[in-house]
Amino acid sequence: MNNLVDRFLKYVSFHSTSKAEVDHIPSTPNQHIIAKYLAEELKSIGLSDVEVDKHAYVMATLPSNTLKKVPVIGFVSHHDTSPDFTGENVKPQIHKNYQGNAILLNKELNIVLSPSDFPSLLRHVGEDLITTDGTTLLGADDKAGVAEIVTAMEYLLEHPEIEHGKIRICFTPDEEVGKGADLFDVKKFGADWAYTMDGSDVGELEYENFNAASAKVIVQGKIVHPGYAKGVMRNALTFASDFVLSLPSEEVPERTEGYEGFYHQISHNGGVDEVTMIYIIRDHDMEKFKARKEFFKKKIDQMNEKYGSETFVLEMKDQYYNMKEKVVPQMFIVDIAEQAMKDAGIKADIKPIRGGTDGSRLSYMGLPCPNIFAGGLNFHGRYEYVPIQSMEKAVKVIVNIARITAERVDA
Repeated sequence: MNNLVDRFLKYVSFHSTSKAEVDHIPSTPNQHIIAKYLAEELKSIGLSDVEVDKHAYVMATLPSNTLKKVPVIGFVSHHDTSPDFTGENVKPQIHKNYQGNAILLNKELNIVLSPSDFPSLLRHVGEDLITTDGTTLLGADDKAGVAEIVTAMEYLLEHPEIEHGKIRICFTPDEEVGKGADLFDVKKFGADWAYTMDGSDVGELEYENFNAASAKVIVQGKIVHPGYAKGVMRNALTFASDFVLSLPSEEVPERTEGYEGFYHQISHNGGVDEVTMIYIIRDHDMEKFKARKEFFKKKIDQMNEKYGSETFVLEMKDQYYNMKEKVVPQMFIVDIAEQAMKDAGIKADIKPIRGGTDGSRLSYMGLPCPNIFAGGLNFHGRYEYVPIQSMEKAVKVIVNIARITAERVDA
């Protein structure tokens, strides 16, 4: 694992931010650059069938080293970073033997990473933390996962005494904008099942995620001079505000947890003449998810009854579904990951994802794909960090999954 940290630091030097509302993959040209770099690195460590396609998907194979007939397993991570915060010119810093103090990320700008704001820091006292200088995100989501997979493959090549079957790996573009699985060739990948290394803190093991839909609401108004507006002006901002307040105030992300679903307004743009609102709708339970969508539609209908036909126009579409339905029939793949963690001295923290991963869509494309921790925390912002020891544990889990899968053939 000697190359793990250097490898990660190299990856975060690439500006590979993806971009929403772009109709091609990858959504940004810089993702081609990191994809080509990763392909060359995979060749250099000795993997075979290395390929990077025109959409910046990187695939490779670690050949089996056993005569047993072992299932083909896969590991998947994404090489893009979130557009929520800048990922250009990342300046990583390593803080050795962290002692629970506030970390001054940037003296000039007085940017501080403090356990009073982020209590998760206190779970990593005594460890070595990688942060930024506070002016960018770090990119541990999901370059930590990429580094862990590459390092694990390198470790298995260097330790042929560890029996394993054929292992396929893939690094995807545009996961952060919901398109990481759009052009994933499951048939070519050829794995019986896979794991995304895209979770957060040590021990996370997830095979349940939200059912997800997006909703675009366009509100039509009519603008005239305010001095002559009586009986004529129709203020789209007023209508939109009425709709926002009609939704359950407690069913929002900041007031829900666990299996609780929500309605979340992620943008609100416009003026008196027209307003566009974007919502996401989430629930783990399929029937509750359907009910949420129907409730949302009903509220739109009520607004049109109140303010006039076609004042509100709704465009709603499903985004992804709960992978649980596809994973539960093959729960042994979760059992393998849980045992791999136990063998690495880690207690598995099995819980639902309050979000989605490439794995949720891949599961519905025929590749059951639970999610495993990659170690990073505070994703998508200036306070992102990753403990080196957490990445090392993730590498051990990957190696253990490969070993246990081969051992279970004789079980």
